[in-house]
Amino acid sequence: MAAVVLAVGALTAVSVWGQGDGSLLWLDLAVAAVSLVAAPAQLWWPVPGAIAATLLAAISPAATPAATMGALQVAQRRRFPVAAAVAVAGVAVHLVRALWRPSSGISLAWWSLLVAAAYGALLGWGALARSRRALLIALRERALRAEAEQGRRVAEARMAERRTLAWEMHDVLAHRLSLVATHAGALEYRPDSSPEQLARAAGVVRGGVHQALEELRQVIGLLREDDERHDERQPQPTLADLPRLFAEARQAGQHVRPRDEVTDVEALPSTVTRAAFRVVQEGLTNARKHAPGETVEVHLRGGPGARLLVDVSNPLPATDSAPLVPGSGVGLVGLTERVRLAGGQLDHQRTKGEFRLWAWLPWPA
Repeated sequence: MAAVVLAVGALTAVSVWGQGDGSLLWLDLAVAAVSLVAAPAQLWWPVPGAIAATLLAAISPAATPAATMGALQVAQRRRFPVAAAVAVAGVAVHLVRALWRPSSGISLAWWSLLVAAAYGALLGWGALARSRRALLIALRERALRAEAEQGRRVAEARMAERRTLAWEMHDVLAHRLSLVATHAGALEYRPDSSPEQLARAAGVVRGGVHQALEELRQVIGLLREDDERHDERQPQPTLADLPRLFAEARQAGQHVRPRDEVTDVEALPSTVTRAAFRVVQEGLTNARKHAPGETVEVHLRGGPGARLLVDVSNPLPATDSAPLVPGSGVGLVGLTERVRLAGGQLDHQRTKGEFRLWAWLPWPA
């Protein structure tokens, strides 16, 4: 405001000093005083302040600086039609004043051209400044929206990963604890076993519980992390870990008959191999729970450009005398969602005394 008052005041003083007609000096001084009040008012009320200064310019050149400053303020802060109307009013007012107070140093035609050029320049300058300010505001808002969107995507990615970890916790612990339950059931139903067999089974139970606790502690720790260490975890098992899974199952007394017709496992996407591993793991876990002692057949086949088929089947027990491990009933539900997210399809059925679990997974060429 101080800069506006000083600039308008200096130009007004020059305008009053340059008037050769001393008979209207009192009028010029009065108009100069009022225009100095209208100039800072334009910072809060651009259009009323500009109109007031423009009307004063009709009777004295002392209001010309305030009127032109008002036209510039309106062009910078209001829409173009409003700014153009104020500029046209300014040109008209100065032409009216030139008729009854003509300038002795310039003709009316040149004066009209000069006034129109000046107001046109002010209108263009103000419109350019307004457009630039609007562009900067739009870019700033876009940057803020992009930052907020990025933050939302990061939060959604973390939530999705935490849900994935919850599925991993169910799959891993269900597999591990089913092994423990199988050996514990053997200890309960075969108390006549030799001391070596009892010690071996107890060792397997102790080791399985220890591994289950370690895996549970790791998953819970990962779920509690909110920083960059969230991604620093051990890699999830893939098809390359199937021999270890089969060895653990056989150690628990489960009969597994694998048939692998897949030759180029490295070409599979990581999401597909992880989903395929979980299908086999869930099939072995279900067989231990609901068909203990039965042979589980695991068949993998497929190739690039076709689909990967994971087929796990086992006979159903003839009687219900065998002890069953209780389950939550959501293993297949979570596994179906996992396979679907990998782009595949999961199905299961009971036919002719056999339970079969199979999945189709995409294998890009």
